Parts: sequence; structure tokens; C-alpha cells
Amino acid sequence: NYLLGVGRADCTGPVAQVPLMGYANPEQVGGGLLTRLYSRAFIMADRDDSQRVVFVSADIGMVSQRVRLEVLKRLKSKYGDLYRQDNVILSGTHTHSGPGGYFQYTLFWITSKGLIRPSLNSVVNGILKSIDIAHENMKRGRLFINRGTVENSQINRSPFSYLANPAFERSRYSSNTDKEMVILKMVDEDGQELGLISWFAVHPVSMNNTNHLVNSDNVGYASYLFEQDKNKGMLPGEGSFVAAFASSNLGDVSPNTRGPTCANTGESCDNPQSSCPIGGAAMCMAKGPGNDMFESTRIIGQNIYSKAKELYEKASQEVTGPLSSAHQWVNMSDVSVELNASHTVKTCKPALGHSFAAGTIDGVGAFNFTQGSVEGDPFWDQVRDQLLGEPSNETKACHKPKPILFSTGEMTWPHPWHPDIVDVQIAAIGSLAIVAVPGEFT
Repeated sequence: NYLLGVGRADCTGPVAQVPLMGYANPEQVGGGLLTRLYSRAFIMADRDDSQRVVFVSADIGMVSQRVRLEVLKRLKSKYGDLYRQDNVILSGTHTHSGPGGYFQYTLFWITSKGLIRPSLNSVVNGILKSIDIAHENMKRGRLFINRGTVENSQINRSPFSYLANPAFERSRYSSNTDKEMVILKMVDEDGQELGLISWFAVHPVSMNNTNHLVNSDNVGYASYLFEQDKNKGMLPGEGSFVAAFASSNLGDVSPNTRGPTCANTGESCDNPQSSCPIGGAAMCMAKGPGNDMFESTRIIGQNIYSKAKELYEKASQEVTGPLSSAHQWVNMSDVSVELNASHTVKTCKPALGHSFAAGTIDGVGAFNFTQGSVEGDPFWDQVRDQLLGEPSNETKACHKPKPILFSTGEMTWPHPWHPDIVDVQIAAIGSLAIVAVPGEFT
């Protein structure tokens, strides 16, 4: 038995002439609105209210360090030590169709052409407002957990990379993607339904990089369907029931289930370089199950919603036990890892490889870069050396065999380009542990 609160608030921000965040395509600027973006907050406290955990899922590309620091600062000024670095988890759904410009590192400023204050403010204000609403609506309630398998909604977008994993590891899984959905159901002590959090691995990129309408993509559509179902007769974004479809280990998971095909010829480009015979890698794009990206978004969103609803209705395993949370800053450019008794390696400063510039089958990069390249390109290396400086020998050796395109960890002008110190968190609610890590895990 816990104290539970749920809240939802708009965090849409500017929808016109603002670069969208996700595909890193400077041509992709907002040209209107398809669906509004929301922040959804869930507060769980133990019965005597000695421990609290806040989980927020916002319809944005990802939570930036800047957003997180600002949210925590404002929570502190309003609530004192109640909501802190260790017990507030902020998560982005990872839609690639939300406004950009709310970051603090140079790398993320390039495609959004700098800091966009209206973007930053709307994300921060939306998150805070959703937490405020949840805080004001705390009531006694119960938590239930359930899990199941979602079919026909994802493919591995790097199947050739996946095959490089050791056979003993691959044999533990039935598929090259994680198909498990985990849902957390919240009801008050009278059995009144409060909300749900669903975690499922899929990239919200059913809307591709030709899209110019701000929207929450497939997982946002699943939230919309669930909330419309539970808040009968209410407009979208209104009503007391809150349904979040949060991101999990979606690093290599695409919703574009028909796989990669060449835009010019229609033939498959499912090869290690994701390259087409005519036009190379720039022509290779994955397609969803629908006739266009709008229909694909609906189909995938509907699939995710249907499974979540089924798991929610049948959820009978109750979550009980104490709450706890922990937070740590980790310098990711200097972590030692013991491979075996005699061999220790260490992590390095961040750097982007040539393959990074190729993009993915969900959104290809520019120029002639290909995925999986272990050779640098003399032309681009020379351009880099002239404009940005050559990577140090230490960084080159540390990243080997990855050829470095941009040594972002060594670039500090006009501001640092890439974070090397990041936060990691864990929150335990009875038998459920939520791990918060700044990355896309496969």
C-alpha cells in the first residue's frame, strides 16, 4: 500500500520554424502541429511518506542535462528536500518529432542552431507542472505489475551488428530485439483507476525525417488511445487517468517493420552497409507497416496500446515493499573495466565515428558515409583536421578500430561538445527497480 499521485501537463513549445530533435537533419524544421506533447508524472511514496520516488515520461527526444538541472533547481525552491537528484527520474519518450534547442552541449546545438529558449522553457515548465499536479493529488493506493510479449511492432535496425555478439549470449534470447512489455498499474484504495506506466523497446520513428509536424509518434499515439479510453468524453490531454508509454532499451529497435529498401528502386538494402546499388547509403530507408508514415504511426501505436491494455486489465501481481533511490555522477571518460583476472581496460573521451555520420535505416545521414565502417575516409579526415583539429593519439588508440570523425570529447570551443560526466540513478519500488541511464541501450 502506497501513496500515489499522477499528473499530466502540456510541454509542446514552439511548432513553427524550430529545428526538430532526433534525426539531426538541419532541413527538418517544424511546420505545424500534428499532436500536442505532454509530460506525465507519477509520484509513489511509502505509507508513512518517509520515502518518495518520482517518475516522469515526457514526449521529447531526450532529457538534456540542462533540463534536468533546471527542473531540480526549481523543485528545490518549491519543495525543499522532498524532490531531489536521487529520487526524481526524468525520461524522454524519444520521439524524433519534437522541438530541439534545449541542450547545453555544443554537439546538440549544431542541428538546432543554438539554444532555443521557448523550447527549453516549455519542456521545463511542462515537467514541473505535471509533477505539481501529481503532488497535489496524492492518495492511498496499490500498484500492480504485469509483463507480456508484443509482436509485429519492431525490427532490429542493425541485425549484422547483433550477429557480432557471442553465440552464447544470443542463445539466451528468442529474438534479436527485446519484445517484452512491462506495465505498472496504479489504482487508489477504492479500486479507482489512476494511471499506468508501460516500458517497451521501440524507437518512436514511425514518422520519418521528411516530417515537419510536431508530434509524439507511435508511443504518444498509444498514450492518446489509452487515455481516451479511460477518460471517457474528455478532450485529449484532459481527464484524471494518466498513461505513459516510456522508453526502455530501444537502441537498435526500429518500428519500421518492412525493413530497409532503396527509395529509388524499391529493392532491399538489408546489408551490413545499408547501401543501395544506385545512390549508395543515402537511398536506403526503412518503411513501416502502413502506406505512409501517418498510417504506420497509427498501426504501431495501436499494437502497443492493445498489448498494454490487455496486460493492464489482467494485472494481478501486486508490488509491495519499501521505496529507495540512489544517484551517482560518473566520469564516463575514465572508468576501468576488468575483462578478466589479468586484463583491465578503460573507457575514453567521447568521439563520433564515421559510421555515426551514416545515420540509420530510420534516417540516413548526408554524403557518402556507410554504417559499420572501420576505415576512415582521407578526404573527411583532412577536412576535420583543418577545421576542428586532429584527434589525439590517445583517443585514436582508445577507440580503435572505430575511425574517429569528430573527437567531441577533446573539443571545447565555444563550449564543451559532449558530456563526459553523466548521471546514473536507480529507484526501487518494492520488487521493481527502475534504472535511469543517459543512453540508448540495445
